[in-house]
Amino acid sequence: MLKNILLGAVAAATMLTAAAGLAPAQAQGAKEFRIGILGGENEADRLRNFQCMTEKLPAVLGVEKVSLFPAADYDGVIQGLLGGTLDYAELGASGYAKIYLENKDAVEPILTTVQTDGSTGYHSVMVARADSGIKSLEDMKGKKLGFADPDSTSGFLVPSVTLPDATGAPIDEYFASTGFGGGHENLVLEVVKGTFDAGTTWASGVGDFKDGYTSGNLRKMVDKGILDMDDLVELWKSPLIPNGPIVIRTSLDADTKTKFKEFMVALPESDPECFSAIQGGDFKGYTEVNADFYKAIVAARKAKIGS
Repeated sequence: MLKNILLGAVAAATMLTAAAGLAPAQAQGAKEFRIGILGGENEADRLRNFQCMTEKLPAVLGVEKVSLFPAADYDGVIQGLLGGTLDYAELGASGYAKIYLENKDAVEPILTTVQTDGSTGYHSVMVARADSGIKSLEDMKGKKLGFADPDSTSGFLVPSVTLPDATGAPIDEYFASTGFGGGHENLVLEVVKGTFDAGTTWASGVGDFKDGYTSGNLRKMVDKGILDMDDLVELWKSPLIPNGPIVIRTSLDADTKTKFKEFMVALPESDPECFSAIQGGDFKGYTEVNADFYKAIVAARKAKIGS
């Protein structure tokens, strides 16, 4: 059942490619535009990556200030969007599914990224230390597996759904134990340290593993100089996962929504450096999406987690 749901998500990504706690937020005409930034990466790096948005958006949207709110984890941003205290965030598909299942009218998915090969999906990858002697998923039997975050699509939902098929056994029977690494970046660092025998993170799957692929957590860590890909080996790669959405607060006024969307669509060409900074790696650009694009992930999350 869950496998069929995930295959539906892969089909959606393929079809699209072919076609293509905070203070309450202010009301309409707000003087401030609030950006939520997912946890899982060093806070200083996240703030630096989104700094260009604080410089550009005030003039575009006609607001006095653009504020950044880097949450400690995925759920911090999710709760901010549900509570109406954030105006925009970039989510994983599972994070969006959590919001949709609690209040489908809280946010609108408007755009997603397009990989350099034209695809609108990415992958969960399982990595281990290159010197661990673990070279394949079969070698992980009876070992300790780390996930990134409970609300991560690639770091938890998709591997939890697809790994039983790949191993032929339930996760809690195949692996000696599982745990969470506190976000994608920290998870990989914990694998390198030996806390986990292997861990699941996200990558475009485009390009070469030795480079950290063209985009994703591994590539960002390589670009920051905190990871040498020679220290890792890839054990497993998931089916294609729909790229996560850019979402905006549904109750934003129509003019702000239009201006923001136009700004984002133009960003890859108007400011490639800013685009690359907020996305982390090489992407072709954006394409439009709506809630229908994430139906399969919503269904998978509901079936697996319940919310």
